[in-house]
Amino acid sequence: MTTKKFADTVATISGNDGPPVLLIHGMGLHRHMWQAQLPPLEERFKVVRYDMLGHGDSDKPVKTYTMDDLVDQSVRLMDTLELERCALVGFSLGGLIGQAFAVAHPDRISALAILNSAHGRNEEQRIGMMERLEIAIRSGLTATTEAALERWFTAGFTSHNPDVIDRVRQWMNANDPEVYPLIYRVLAEGDRALVDAITAIQCPTLALACEEDHGNSPEMAQRMAKLIPNARAAIVPRLRHMGLVEDAPAINGILIPFLEETLLD
Repeated sequence: MTTKKFADTVATISGNDGPPVLLIHGMGLHRHMWQAQLPPLEERFKVVRYDMLGHGDSDKPVKTYTMDDLVDQSVRLMDTLELERCALVGFSLGGLIGQAFAVAHPDRISALAILNSAHGRNEEQRIGMMERLEIAIRSGLTATTEAALERWFTAGFTSHNPDVIDRVRQWMNANDPEVYPLIYRVLAEGDRALVDAITAIQCPTLALACEEDHGNSPEMAQRMAKLIPNARAAIVPRLRHMGLVEDAPAINGILIPFLEETLLD
């Protein structure tokens, strides 16, 4: 395992000499969120996970961010690592980045897994996101943390795993309070331009959602799978947004076979 800063991006490379898989985390998180996915991935693939701009150990410029900024970051990292093509696994905002990447750079992507990510939010959903953004700006991002944790984990898991909840809480509260709202706008608005554009995605695609993740709903995953020519949808029962942390085997049992089928066959 190697961790290194490449220009503005800190990345960790692990696994073997198998096909490369690039992991893109969600809003307010960082590359360490993938711990429960690493063992099965590292057995089969070369795994690259990095911190998005404004997150973790990567650079955090105070600026207006666009989706292009976040896509270009992943392209620069691939170029630096001399990866001509890779599979891309994106969670939440990472899933939006993955969609935009596949549209803009179809020749650089061998497979796409969109995990718990939005598509075509309705106005009520978008208003709710903008209200949370205003709370973060007015009262600080920590003012939104507890409500986020309730949306992300089931009540039973929260009550029985306080150590996991506290770890994710610390991740979220450690974000730069000035930069966080600037990137959150990309999360809140980034699905707009992709609603129709994803019909151009040609690589094998998995759109996965969890049953109780209402902001990134099963219906959204099913719509994406219908619009993307070579796509399938998978709905995991019971779980909420952070299903990949709460019940890793349930997510890995879908994600790993998809990557094996598309990259190793």
